[in-house]
Amino acid sequence: MTMDPNNGRLLANRYQLVELIGKGAMGRVYQAKDKLLGGVIVAVKFLSQALLNKKMRDRFEQEATICALLGEKGNHIVRVRDYGVDEDEIPFYVMEYLEGESLSEVIRRQPLPLTRFLNITRQICSGLQCAHKGIIMSGKLSPIIHRDIKPSNILVLQDGSFGELVKILDFGIAKLMESDSAQTHSFMGTLAYCSPEQMEGKELDKRSDIYSLGVMMFEMLTGEMPIIGESHSFGGWYKAHHFAPPRSFESINPDLKLPIPLKNLVMSCLAKEPSARPQSVEEVLRVLKRLEESINQGRHLSDRIGDKLKVSKFVKEPPRKPSLSVDEICLQQSWPTNKPQQQIVFPHIIKANGESLATLWVMLKKQDIQNRQVSSRYNQFLFIESPHPMMLWITALHNREHGANWLPCYLDMKSDLGQKTVRLLGEAGSYRILFFALSEPDHCGNVMTSTIAPAQCKLLTKWANTSQTLSSSGQPQFSKRVLKQEFEKLKPKILMKLEAIHTDYPTDISG
Repeated sequence: MTMDPNNGRLLANRYQLVELIGKGAMGRVYQAKDKLLGGVIVAVKFLSQALLNKKMRDRFEQEATICALLGEKGNHIVRVRDYGVDEDEIPFYVMEYLEGESLSEVIRRQPLPLTRFLNITRQICSGLQCAHKGIIMSGKLSPIIHRDIKPSNILVLQDGSFGELVKILDFGIAKLMESDSAQTHSFMGTLAYCSPEQMEGKELDKRSDIYSLGVMMFEMLTGEMPIIGESHSFGGWYKAHHFAPPRSFESINPDLKLPIPLKNLVMSCLAKEPSARPQSVEEVLRVLKRLEESINQGRHLSDRIGDKLKVSKFVKEPPRKPSLSVDEICLQQSWPTNKPQQQIVFPHIIKANGESLATLWVMLKKQDIQNRQVSSRYNQFLFIESPHPMMLWITALHNREHGANWLPCYLDMKSDLGQKTVRLLGEAGSYRILFFALSEPDHCGNVMTSTIAPAQCKLLTKWANTSQTLSSSGQPQFSKRVLKQEFEKLKPKILMKLEAIHTDYPTDISG
């Protein structure tokens, strides 16, 4: 296998290229280390040498500018940090490095449950709303249309403190909607997701993105496309988008139960005529938010009815059962519907016998859980104040046969969840680790307890108090990357400590 000559190259005396992580029609993307900022991981995108002409240079620079300006306005668009030209006159720009998976990979496993669909789609719409509102270019407000909305251009990040964070990628063919400039009449986009007017090369507005969003929403809910071309040629898709009615949800899955307003929303986005679609992303967002509110109200109503029945004089209360232990309560837990069923770690606060407990939830393969049933536990906590208050909660499980299993969890110390979790950890001096098997998410398969050293408990309380008075001067993801680098440096030291323990039984250690 030929070594990429760019690996290890120092760009602009600042960015050291590590490896190629993506390539497309516009160019190549490399993972790199920002030497000026202590080795922070970034992504560097180069314009393809085959496109080195003034028109493509201008478009590439415009892409960098659009992403930079939009990224400063919203959290759901990839951020651009730098732009330049290398010694060979090849343009490049530097983006935040995002670790996640594309929405296409998520859908490939299975269609999304309703609550997760609403959460992800709302974030996508927020990103589109930001683009459609526009940026200031040449002294005037210029709305942006993406022109290539599809699952592979949506990145889903798993983060213990933020839940699922969604980012829109690749504004490579985005178009400034300038009233005094002629739009291109050539076709650009992805055939399966293009609006009818986009395939005709017509002048486009934000309703074209809404059509693409409709195609994607249908796919997210069913795992299949609403419209299928007779062939994968331009002609086949042109005919499908112009004349084929969208398939119904029932034709894909008769057992799929969706709210009627949601079905109507998706089908209206798929209207052939732009005038028949929602006229703005704000309209789509309003429906999504009403659906989320309705689901939450339904849950609250169900809880209230249950509470009323318990105290009603007409309902005979069943005999009181003995209180369950904390471990028994943990074993009754099931994997949240708004979390993906994959190998992740996240914090969760549960109620046990009237008390709130900070717990760590982990999903692994069933065999991995069985391998870890007899393990030494190690925990340590790292905190960073700037640019954004953030804490890293490190848990390691170790046994001689299978080595170490690392369970890092990042907590945003400016969030309610982060604040409450850290305070509970400091007060309790211990926490439960709940293990769920990928194949059996309906119940917790195993529970472990990890004890926190008194000195660490004091630090946790101190950090929680300090974070309340600190202000954020940068993105949480930046602080997370700094902590991740410190974690990588610590791993060998923690491992040496774990391997040096010679006991015949599992040990609980706090750093």
